[in-house]
Formats: sequence, structure tokens, C-alpha cells
Amino acid sequence: MDQREKQSLSVVVPLYNEEGVVKELYHRLTKVLEELKTDYEIVIVNDGSNDQTPEIVKGTCRQDKRVKLISFSRNFGHQLAITAGIDKSVGDAVVVIDGDLQDPPEVIAELKQKWDEGFEIVYARRKKRKGESLFKLATAAIFYRTMKILVPVDIPLDTGDFRLMDRKVVDQLKKMREKNRFIRGMVSWLGFRHCIVEYVREPRFAGETKYPLKKMVKFALDGILSFSEISLKLSSFMGFICSIVSFIFIIYGLFVKIFTPEQAIPGWASVFVSVLFLGGIQLICIGILGEYVGRIYDETKKRPLYIIDEEINFN
Repeated sequence: MDQREKQSLSVVVPLYNEEGVVKELYHRLTKVLEELKTDYEIVIVNDGSNDQTPEIVKGTCRQDKRVKLISFSRNFGHQLAITAGIDKSVGDAVVVIDGDLQDPPEVIAELKQKWDEGFEIVYARRKKRKGESLFKLATAAIFYRTMKILVPVDIPLDTGDFRLMDRKVVDQLKKMREKNRFIRGMVSWLGFRHCIVEYVREPRFAGETKYPLKKMVKFALDGILSFSEISLKLSSFMGFICSIVSFIFIIYGLFVKIFTPEQAIPGWASVFVSVLFLGGIQLICIGILGEYVGRIYDETKKRPLYIIDEEINFN
């Protein structure tokens, strides 16, 4: 297999209101990267933070030119922050890692080792998640296993955005410019030779999670709708079932009217239930179609994925 021991690494770190983490993050990242004895850059993307995160990062950039900062004009979201960092990275391999230190920077050494062996994508799989609630653990497990069933792309179970990608993978990923991005699925869709490194996910070093329930639901929808047409097929299936049920009610009504006219007392219950049932199914199907149409509308506007307000230490 290929040997890449002296080639460079780019580490992409999206940050949003992580002022309590930045210094420890820099310390642990540089310690690991120095031990690897390779050229490296740390590309930090400030996703519209409204605390002291950008000021702290700017101070680090002044001290260490290998730390580079991209600041957005506003909050564009986690997936677009990752996209901007990948777009600006120049390393022969790119590592994506969240800035909350739940994904230990020390695992990067294991990721690079697998890259040195010739793997072009190295996924980091969470074998244990410390400090997370039962609700979070349960919903995460359901999410990944639901994606496994619904999405035709083989996305490894229990893997987040923490991974290493070879430059050839990054170059192909940069060609994919859809607005509603689910990078985990996009990377898996590309294929290439890949492997998995398992690790224990730590509790947050400081601050609060930036993924409340509302964002988690939207993220799940982005994943399903971006890589699967099963929702549209489900609409057709529900319409087919409704037609069968309605046809059965028609046959039943005709039978009662013809053969047992004394029982053919007009009743509001059956009509009421039928109208609600069919109306509910129709609204669900229209809502699913609306999700796809809305995404098509977003793509046709051709707006930039993100807007950069400031860059530091980029040539």
C-alpha cells in the first residue's frame, strides 16, 4: 500500500460560541500534530459566533501562522462551516473534527496511521458516548439505524463528521455544491477505499450542545431527503392503500343499500372517519412533496453556500 508519512495534514474545525474550549483545543491539537512530525495547518471556521470565540482564535493566529481563521458573516450552520474549511484546506489529507473536544484530537494519530497504510477515507466510529443523556443516546441509535434502512448509500453506523479524507476524496467532495448538505452521506456516496477506527466519545469540555432537538430533526430530514426517494414512494404507497380502503367502503355501502335496505341508515360516523383519514393522508403526501419542491427551489436560487467576512493567515 501507499506510504504517505511525510505528507501534510489539514485539520478543519467548525466553531460556534466555543470560547471556553478554544485554548484547550489548540493545545491538544498542536501536541498531537507535532508528535506526528508532519506539515500541518489548522483551519478554524467561526460560524457566526456571538461570544469571544473569534477574538481568542485571532490571538492564536497571531502567535501561530499554521492556525488559519475563516469567519462567516453570520451563522450558516455546522455543515456549511465544515464545507468552507474543506474548500480552503490545502493538505494532502483533511481531518474534520468538532471543536467541543468530545472527539478526542489524540485519535487523529490513529486516523493518519490508517491513511499511511493506503486507506483514502478513515471513519471514526463512537463505540461509547460518555456524558450524554439516555434520550440523546436513544435518538442517535435510532437515527443511524433508520438511515441504514432508508438510505441506499452505505453510511457506517455510529459515525459522525469526525474522519480523515485523502486529497482525491476532498477534490471530488468539493465538486458537490448542493445547499442542503449531509456531509456524512456525501462522503460515503463517493466510495473509495475506507476503514473504521473506533474511539470513546468524551463529554463536552465546556459550553452547551449546539444541536437541540429541532436541529437534530432537521439534520435527520436532510440526510433522508438528500439521499433517498423513499418518502415519495411512501406517498404513493399510502395513496394506494387509501384507494383500496375506499373501494372496500364503496362495496360495503352498495351491499348494504341493495341487500339490507333496512340497515341503510345514513350515519355521520363512517363519513366523518373516512374524510379525516383520506384528508390526513393527502396532507402528509402534499407535505412530503413540499419538502422536495422547497429543496429544488433552494438550489435554483444559486446563492453562495456561505459568505466569508474575514480570513486570517491564508496566502
